[in-house]
Amino acid sequence: MIVLGVTGRSGCGKSTVTSEFALRGVPAADGDQISREVLLPGSPCLGLLAQRFGSDILRADGTLDRRLLADRAFATQEGTAALTAITHPEILRRVREKKQQAAQNGARLFLIDGAAIIGTPFEAECDRLLVVTAPLEQSVARICARDGISEQMALRRLNAQLPEQTLRQKADHILCNDSTPEQLRQKTRLLLAELLEEANAPKKQ
Repeated sequence: MIVLGVTGRSGCGKSTVTSEFALRGVPAADGDQISREVLLPGSPCLGLLAQRFGSDILRADGTLDRRLLADRAFATQEGTAALTAITHPEILRRVREKKQQAAQNGARLFLIDGAAIIGTPFEAECDRLLVVTAPLEQSVARICARDGISEQMALRRLNAQLPEQTLRQKADHILCNDSTPEQLRQKTRLLLAELLEEANAPKKQ
């Protein structure tokens, strides 16, 4: 089974690529979704977060006050590191669980979808890395339209992420989203066919 990490900067069109894989039945672990799930009631992370950042980050009904947690966690580098140290092992455990399940089900290709794969423990879980890129002005326009924020805020968000050049240097495959969504989907389908052909090829003795 080939494990493909799919990543890219905000507004690059990564979700168009991953939805195309999903349409064709490729199993995946969505890192962003799992990151949200580990902060839901019942997760072992909540008690640890309350110990570190204060019991008042948990509301009376057991749900997390995400804004209060963010205010405290991101106020210092030490706080951000503590948040990562508490949540990442649980996210990683769930990603590995999904990966193992896909392998047991006989999948030939498995996606790990995440904004932050390169330079994190998730990178080692991938056999290959696919980076989705887009021209800066197009990314900014997409972020503004999607999130209803100003160009300045969109640029600030992009500047806080890894530079595109860093992502490109790590990539095994690059899909450049510089045209229409349909063209990106077409490029994705071609790459998917190539990967499945490789994954299904008989192994040489």
